[in-house]
Amino acid sequence: MAHPARLHSLVLCLSFVVSPASALARQQPGAAPARAKQKAPASKKASAEVDPMAEVRRNAAVSLVNSLADDARMFRDPVLRARVQARSADALWEADRERAVALFRRAWDEAETVDAEQGQQRAREASRRGSPSSREAGSVRREVLRLAARRDSVLGNEFLTRFDESKKQEATASTPAATSGPATSQGQPFNPDDPPSAMTQRLALARELIRDGDTERAVTFAAPALYPVNTFGMNVLDELRRKDAATADKLYAALLPRAASDPASDANTVSLLASYVFTPLLYVTVRPDGNSHTRRFGPQTIPEGLDPKLRAAYLNVGAQILLRPVPTPDQDRTTSGRVGTYVIITRLLPLFDQFAPDKAPALRARQSLLEQDTPERSRRTDDPLFTRGIVPEDPNRDGVAEALSRLEKAKDANERDMIYFRAAMEASRKDLERAREYANKIEDTDTRRQLLAALTFQAVNEAVRGKRAEEVLRLSRSPELTDVQRAWALTEGARLLVKTDPGRAVEALDQAAEEARKIDDASPDRVRAFIAVATQLVELDRGRAWEMMNEVVKASNALPEFTGEEGSLTVRVEFKSGGAMTNNINVESFDLTGIFAALAREDFDRAANLAR
Repeated sequence: MAHPARLHSLVLCLSFVVSPASALARQQPGAAPARAKQKAPASKKASAEVDPMAEVRRNAAVSLVNSLADDARMFRDPVLRARVQARSADALWEADRERAVALFRRAWDEAETVDAEQGQQRAREASRRGSPSSREAGSVRREVLRLAARRDSVLGNEFLTRFDESKKQEATASTPAATSGPATSQGQPFNPDDPPSAMTQRLALARELIRDGDTERAVTFAAPALYPVNTFGMNVLDELRRKDAATADKLYAALLPRAASDPASDANTVSLLASYVFTPLLYVTVRPDGNSHTRRFGPQTIPEGLDPKLRAAYLNVGAQILLRPVPTPDQDRTTSGRVGTYVIITRLLPLFDQFAPDKAPALRARQSLLEQDTPERSRRTDDPLFTRGIVPEDPNRDGVAEALSRLEKAKDANERDMIYFRAAMEASRKDLERAREYANKIEDTDTRRQLLAALTFQAVNEAVRGKRAEEVLRLSRSPELTDVQRAWALTEGARLLVKTDPGRAVEALDQAAEEARKIDDASPDRVRAFIAVATQLVELDRGRAWEMMNEVVKASNALPEFTGEEGSLTVRVEFKSGGAMTNNINVESFDLTGIFAALAREDFDRAANLAR
């Protein structure tokens, strides 16, 4: 049977010839469409005009995609049928839009069937376990929807509507069966940090469209999912403001009166709304037990050109919500609870002191009222949560000493481990070796191992961003890194050395290939590492890049579910006492799109044959 990665590779390769501009946009996430439309130098333009084979190759590519799309209807694997037809539709969009729309619809019908069958299978497995069904791990409809929405907002909205309706039907159907088991999500407070899948899907689409420069279409998809106020909706507004501040401000302003009139609004609503006017890309929510969740989507910046009236409107609404009558503990249904409300008021008070001093006294009175119900651990004035993003960090502040000062009051090994964890993270900002010293003091073996790996990976990532090739290669030898992390570090070090020291860059890629071969055959990380090596070899040694692609083909064909897209690295530290710290980074060199586009430019026929 044909394999997903191989077929996806073929479509990606062909799409570059069918529609070079759209393929280039996919190869360069975040680039505005205008970049693909920039005029080429006169010499290159003239060369393209006289290339007698350009149109021949394009027609051949269209024919191959059409043939593949027709063949896909006969595949035994329904997931493969949906994915290949959707990819074919995307590749054919500019060449034959009517055909592309028909293929998208066929792909959606296949995807609906696949998701329904997979949902029933999960329900049966959950029934056998006597536990509620696990959260949906993936959805073929999401893949089809993402591609269609980026091409046509009308078609995307049609699929979104069908997607939303099916989710409602699934929730309704599952309610009777849940009466004897754990409570379902129905009737529970809206979780602003984990909104329903239909909302997150809209917002994810909007974020992709914004990064592609299509802000108008992004707003169409995002608008219905911005309220209730949630972390990902606020992130979409922050991203939109970078491209279209006027539209983003207008959407944000519309959220404020809705939040003010909504009885379900609470301290977390106020905290998330604050991000837009004070802490873009930094989002904080606090649970009723006082545990917080901080998400940072990028380096924090000060909002430029923000209308003071918009900030004043936020402060009015924020105070109004925070000063609502406090429900009794047994009647409190807010997502923040009394403790979370205390923490958020304490966190935001410096902003009210500075920009709305007339409201600060009432908020302090409310803070005092809630303090009696707040445990001591959530009232520590040295907790960095209270000042993160709100108060400029004191360059003379010794965060390590502050963390270690709590050791004497630690009640058990778990508390001591958390203190050393915080000390290590504080030290890692300036001194990796010092951070490792504190990490090695953690008693729990698993936590210590995970933190040491996370610290090393953080150092590698910072060195890559700082373009410090020698440091990247030195850190790649650290024993804490996994094989795939080491392979990625070596390929990034090679990328930084391509122009200054190509010989050493090739040596680093040889080492990266060896690391890739150590990864288990059943792991998609093995394929991704090979792809990264091949991607960097394109500029250094095109012949060896073609050779490396043979290993990519062999490794990908061993994994029927590997798609060759959306490669990433995840670093996670799980604490024995509960909770976790997760860091995800997207790795473009792990995706097949870029390497096949590059190879197709050099030799389309060879690239197409390789993909097949």
